[in-house]
Amino acid sequence: MNFLPDIGAAYLGDGKVGFRVWAPFRRSMQIRLAAPEERLVAMDREERGYWSIALENVRPGSRYTIVLDEKIERPDPASFSQPEGVHRPSEVIDLRLAGRERTWGGIALEDYIFYELHVGTFTTKGTFEAVIEKLDHISLLGATSIEIMPVAQFPGARNWGYDGAYPYAAQNSYGGAAGLRRLVDACHERGMAVTLDVVYNHLGPEGAYLRDFGPYFTRSYITPWGEAINFDDAYNDGVRNFFIQNALFWLGVFDIDALRLDAVHAIYDRSAVPFLAQLSESVRELGEKTGRPRYLIAESDLNDSRIIRPKKHWGYGLDSQWSDDFHHSLHALLTGERGGYYTDFGRLADLTTVLGEGYLYSGRYSKFRKRNHGNRSADLESKKFVVASQNHDQVGNRMLGERLSTLVSFEALKVCAATVLLSPYLPLLFMGEEYGEQAPFLYFVDHTDPELREAVRKGRREEFKEFLWEGEVPDPDSRETFLSSRLNWSRAGEGRSRALFDFYRRLIQLRRVEPALGNRERGDMEVRGLEEKQVMVVRRKSAGYELFSLYNFFEEDQVLEPSEIGIRGGWQKILDSADAQWAGPGATLPERLEKGRIVTIRASSLGLYRKIGG
Repeated sequence: MNFLPDIGAAYLGDGKVGFRVWAPFRRSMQIRLAAPEERLVAMDREERGYWSIALENVRPGSRYTIVLDEKIERPDPASFSQPEGVHRPSEVIDLRLAGRERTWGGIALEDYIFYELHVGTFTTKGTFEAVIEKLDHISLLGATSIEIMPVAQFPGARNWGYDGAYPYAAQNSYGGAAGLRRLVDACHERGMAVTLDVVYNHLGPEGAYLRDFGPYFTRSYITPWGEAINFDDAYNDGVRNFFIQNALFWLGVFDIDALRLDAVHAIYDRSAVPFLAQLSESVRELGEKTGRPRYLIAESDLNDSRIIRPKKHWGYGLDSQWSDDFHHSLHALLTGERGGYYTDFGRLADLTTVLGEGYLYSGRYSKFRKRNHGNRSADLESKKFVVASQNHDQVGNRMLGERLSTLVSFEALKVCAATVLLSPYLPLLFMGEEYGEQAPFLYFVDHTDPELREAVRKGRREEFKEFLWEGEVPDPDSRETFLSSRLNWSRAGEGRSRALFDFYRRLIQLRRVEPALGNRERGDMEVRGLEEKQVMVVRRKSAGYELFSLYNFFEEDQVLEPSEIGIRGGWQKILDSADAQWAGPGATLPERLEKGRIVTIRASSLGLYRKIGG
């Protein structure tokens, strides 16, 4: 089955290539080939603004550009390879799947445990091949899907990936299309899925030449990056096709399992059939054709459940979304921070509400936004939400890029991990958190334009004013900023770092084997918060099996009365984060617990009990 997009340069074999581009306002279009001999060939005009030509004697590795109106020469906006960077010619590559067996059956969405990583800082080599070398670590941990930050070709050799200029081209310095394909295959061989972060709300400020080709942008809306991408104005069909074909390209050609859609709140669209709904329908159809579902996961700060509601309920049909409310509730509770958007968070009740409903702000007033925010989410399935205590945004968008390991105690890291991994939602871990990595994750770029570099510096300084953080903003353009953000793998197997890794691994095992944790129905979960003591009590059940857990978020031991615990019958302890096994200070919770007993729970700790006879 051919999954190549209907734009770009499709290598068909035997030296044949079909070129196709959308440029509705241009009078002429030509392909300039640099090898095996230089050729300038006119493209044929099609309906609705497309141009195409089929050429022979063009081999993989050939470089080409597109000449617009015989005077403007640009790389292909749908280029599959940019071996010399964003300003140089595109490359013809062979993306056919001939000879590749598709034996991977995928995993159900509810079984996803995401491990988010940035290819450039995950290892010292900063390549797809180097990620493969670490996959056994991720597999041993128990994560079921890596989630790769954007790899679309960006300027220079270092970038978070959200400045991508060529959405179809895998970053050359990471290993290009061939390297990405090998990484996907290596994950599938280990039984792990692959999620890729893609950006459909803007393109980077350097090297993106879409404006030369057509009305890809509209002045009707302004985003943090300038003019919005044109999803609902005149000629938007060609724009939509460009991005929908891109999603199918990653999922079909590279066999990727899921896409994380960056900042969909910056996709402005008032059309009767929104782009996101059209995209989700196209991805659903791909899953039906291949016999394996693919998933779309949104990043959105709108708390608008229409994004993840099915189409029959007038939703857009996306499969899940990141839950900012979960992160903010947990982070503010652990750190005491109240600047910026953390103004709206900080009580234990915030976390208990999120655990029960998905959103905290489902129509209530937000002090930070100075308006009511969000709508109802309590009726949605738990797999509709991805939760995390850390991710690239929440670490990297701090002024100094501090991880939780430098903000809270070692014991608090464990109770934090349990809150995420024992929740009914889909957990996401950020690279290195499983062993307490302490290197920062800072924002970095590698732009060539001095004015652009200075604009980025200024923008970062302005961004942090609301948070009242002290210190100097690290220079995003400095290579040292990038190097300091690399993981320190040497500490992963040492001392407390090893104990923390083993604790994460144990939590993931429990999530898989305990029936009460495997039941993700929030109707079978009871969450209570003892606000004064900062202790949360959670009960989970499933067909005769029952668990309850105590979470102490306070930095002192707490004595709990029987009425506060609220249990009946006998219970056996199966996990205590304060145990010496997990490099803790020593457990105080009893091995067996019955109704009427007063207990002491250690500061910043978790205790998990299974009902005897359950």
